[in-house]
Amino acid sequence: MPRRSILLFAGACIVIAVALAIVTLVVVSGRERAAGGDMAATGQPLVGGDFQLVNQDGQPVDQTILNGKWSLVFFGFTYCPEFCPTTLAEMAAVQQQLGEQARDLQMVFISIDPERDTPRALKDYLSSDGFPQGTIGLTGTPEQVAQAARAYRAFYQKVGEGEGYTMNHALTVYVMGPDGKFRATLGYGLGPQKATQIVRDAMARG
Repeated sequence: MPRRSILLFAGACIVIAVALAIVTLVVVSGRERAAGGDMAATGQPLVGGDFQLVNQDGQPVDQTILNGKWSLVFFGFTYCPEFCPTTLAEMAAVQQQLGEQARDLQMVFISIDPERDTPRALKDYLSSDGFPQGTIGLTGTPEQVAQAARAYRAFYQKVGEGEGYTMNHALTVYVMGPDGKFRATLGYGLGPQKATQIVRDAMARG
């Protein structure tokens, strides 16, 4: 093969190799960003953050309500026929099983149905027998509720029209530390014993 052809062939190989390297770098970087898009530098999921809502007494509150206590944060609505009452009953069982440790734990119920869940409605609902004692109910404007849900990566969606509409929503309970930061999750139907152990383990780790 003539020297000129050899040089041209070698040059073409170099160009192709460089192009492949660039493509590989872009693809890998994109995958890393996609995988780590919801993770902090510490490897912890970016769950929780700023919100401005009102409690069941109509008083404005923000994310600092989580400071100083362990919190179980749950998104739901008072017209929920099954999942929300079941979850709240399970949280009440966790509260009971924790015993003295329950003094350091608060329950926070954030409504994703501000159209119907006024502060008064929340207060009446959360005073029902079998629900955790002292549960803090939070609601707000649709925009405020949406912001809180985004902070927790909590899905919800209105289904239907008129008075008979309902809400689809995530069923996760978020375990938040006394610093207001995420520690763990409790899945729906986990059961009081397993849920209590997860909370105890999180408290032990601090």
